[in-house]
Amino acid sequence: MPKSRDELVAHARNTIAHGSKSFAAASMLFDRVTRERVWLLYAWCRAADDLADAQDMGGELGDQSDAAARLATIRERTALALAGAETGDASFDGLAVVAQECGLTAAMCDDVIAGFALDADDWRPRSEADMLQYCYHVAGAVGVMMAKVMGVPDQDADTLDRACDLGIAFQLANIVRDLWEDDAAGRCYLPVEWLVEADIAPGQHMKPMYRAELVAMVHDACLMARAYEASARIGAARLPLRCRWAILSATGIYGSIARKVEKAGVHGWDHRAFTSRFEKLGHVFGAGAASLRAPPASCAQEAEARPLTRRDFEERARKAAA
Repeated sequence: MPKSRDELVAHARNTIAHGSKSFAAASMLFDRVTRERVWLLYAWCRAADDLADAQDMGGELGDQSDAAARLATIRERTALALAGAETGDASFDGLAVVAQECGLTAAMCDDVIAGFALDADDWRPRSEADMLQYCYHVAGAVGVMMAKVMGVPDQDADTLDRACDLGIAFQLANIVRDLWEDDAAGRCYLPVEWLVEADIAPGQHMKPMYRAELVAMVHDACLMARAYEASARIGAARLPLRCRWAILSATGIYGSIARKVEKAGVHGWDHRAFTSRFEKLGHVFGAGAASLRAPPASCAQEAEARPLTRRDFEERARKAAA
């Protein structure tokens, strides 16, 4: 028997509570309807990510031997959901609800799934542009969908671009924070060209002897993250007040993770960086004050340093698919 909307929302709320305490905290600032839609979209992203990596709520990676089959399952269930058919999975059924209510498209979902496909192919970024392309697929494209959920129309391309930028900033923070965990799973999202320039052999970047070089790479990644974050703050200022507050809260929380890793230098991976409950509250209150003001002029200057934008990523994706 199909689940009701309320049941799907309850499932999605439980998913975000377990899957991302940071985003769960920020989501409480949305109005009820937007909050529920954000939860529904998050639940699909979490379920698809867990399927892709054979993991549970973003935990330890499982056996990757059947990655292609799991990717096919993601595509099949997503297609069923967008067609309005029951999938047997509450997270995918929830996607059907939010897609219908907010105009999310198959192309938007495909952009996200393309990131899972890269991991399924045991892909590694060769260049800085490749690294950012990955960030676009797994997080920037989600930012665009989240902006749609918050009511940004298709015609407002610039605000959608900046929503994409926020996702990229978040993913860059994830990359620098999770270097140790990714290495343990046989993955590395730092560009091969960066490693070659530092004279580091593939798979050796977490060796203690290369820690100084790694810190320099993290600094470069964090500079990019700050540029994308600055761009996102400009876009957030155009959202309704409660959406603006929620997004600026999440921006502060995730941004602080990257800053903690960068500040820790060679000790950045002694333990996993996180924000405490007290720190989260500080970012929420700070975002509340910031949401009442225009973004500082420095944001426009910092945003100019973005190496690539959403249109660049879309063009690269078209060429890759050709």
